[in-house]
Amino acid sequence: MSKLSLQEEKEILDFIKVWLKTHGYKQQDLAIELNIKSSRTSEISKKIKEIYKKGGVFNIAKNLIKIEQNWLKNNQMKSQKENDPHPYNQLDIDSLVNQIKKDSDK
Repeated sequence: MSKLSLQEEKEILDFIKVWLKTHGYKQQDLAIELNIKSSRTSEISKKIKEIYKKGGVFNIAKNLIKIEQNWLKNNQMKSQKENDPHPYNQLDIDSLVNQIKKDSDK
């Protein structure tokens, strides 16, 4: 596979910056997903070049899609946890006592 031109690299990095902002993530989040230690643009660029060498722009897109799907899945799981109705919490002791009485009366 040929190397990314400077123009292509710039366009991909610009896209990634907008993409991160759109999803509310930072370069640090992307660095974690790419398994790189630094979130600096130069390190992300280096990793993108490695991905490009293995399959071109298609491979970059495939990796970004996988990352986005992971983020969406994680957000969905967080949302479900937040929206799960907990039948009893610490402030709902009266309801718990009432439910225990109802259950014991049966």
